[in-house]
Amino acid sequence: MAKRHNEHISIQDALKEFVETNKLEKGLNKVNVADAWTSLMGNGVNNYTASISLERDTLYIQLTSSVLREELSYGKQKIINMLNEELGKEIIKKLVLR
Repeated sequence: MAKRHNEHISIQDALKEFVETNKLEKGLNKVNVADAWTSLMGNGVNNYTASISLERDTLYIQLTSSVLREELSYGKQKIINMLNEELGKEIIKKLVLR
């Protein structure tokens, strides 16, 4: 049975504690990165995005357009910075476009 705390805590703090206790942060990071990619890149890029996966600190993006892949490869560091800023912490250190 879980410990019961008598003091009042905010829902945000309770959820943070739950995530840390159950080691769910990696899974949440994967979901948050995919959402950040979708919102930042827009419909033009998302139409050609086949899959998004985060493994450790590397984000793998599979694209169906070689032209788009080449175009995005010129701004990899800018994309990494934008995604990390959107996420509020440095999760991504490397971006691999396939």
